[in-house]
Amino acid sequence: MSKALHTSELHSLALLARGKVRDNYAVGQDRILMVASDRISAYDVIMNEPIPGKGELLTQMALFWFNKLGPNGLDICPNHLTGEDPTHVVSVQERDQVLNRSMVVKRLKPLPIEAVVRGYLAGSGWSEYKQNQSVCGVALPPNLKNASKLNEPIFTPAAKAEMGEHDENITFDQVVKTIGLELAEKVRDYSIKLYLAASEIAAKSGIIIADTKFEFGLDAQGTLVLMDEILTPDSSRYWPAEQYKEGSNPPSFDKQFLRDWLESVLINGAHWTKTPPAPRLPSDVIQKTAEKYKEAWIRLSTV
Repeated sequence: MSKALHTSELHSLALLARGKVRDNYAVGQDRILMVASDRISAYDVIMNEPIPGKGELLTQMALFWFNKLGPNGLDICPNHLTGEDPTHVVSVQERDQVLNRSMVVKRLKPLPIEAVVRGYLAGSGWSEYKQNQSVCGVALPPNLKNASKLNEPIFTPAAKAEMGEHDENITFDQVVKTIGLELAEKVRDYSIKLYLAASEIAAKSGIIIADTKFEFGLDAQGTLVLMDEILTPDSSRYWPAEQYKEGSNPPSFDKQFLRDWLESVLINGAHWTKTPPAPRLPSDVIQKTAEKYKEAWIRLSTV
């Protein structure tokens, strides 16, 4: 792994946006260089300390899944990869910042929704189920528990929030009102097919994908295209199959360790309010968080 990168600083390309993890730069008029930094966020607050190796792992995992599910694999739907070498679109001096942590992708018009698929009841889905026995308007059987496996995966979309805000769970009808019935059905069908295929592949390495989030955009011809990153621990709930037990969440291969530490830490005798500034992360928390991400990739890459 190369040295940790909290924020990229490329001057050979125009910066388009900085997200919680990725820095996006314009490559001509029709492509984007996506650089996965080592930043990590929790409760929508970006931590000051990077997680060494995280950006490289996320990129390699996303490329793994694009290869398995895209035109070179199961060919479920088009994706935004161009196949260009990221080190060829920046200056020689900047190549270290993009090596192994970047993708050159098509520039698309993003849809204003998050395409979430759940195969298990967890997180906000579990919270919503306890209130009204449904998730995003999808009615579910009675007497389900935390982490219960659903009879079949369900599409539970969310409206994209502004930076620093929480995404809002919405119903399929709201998606239809936002992007139209034909596009909404295509997004739902693609998402469920992608989730089912990925779940089958992950199961071979002892991983349960409890839920995941996809993002889609439209190209100049109006074709629906899978975009952003896919099926990484930042956008998916990865559980070790050998520790799964209905009734409680297994330890996940993601930032849950960090969240748990943030819940327990005291600052001047008080709990963190989950607003900036973020607490300083001790070296052992940084190391253990990195190990969680790494374990997921080690398992997957042996499939």
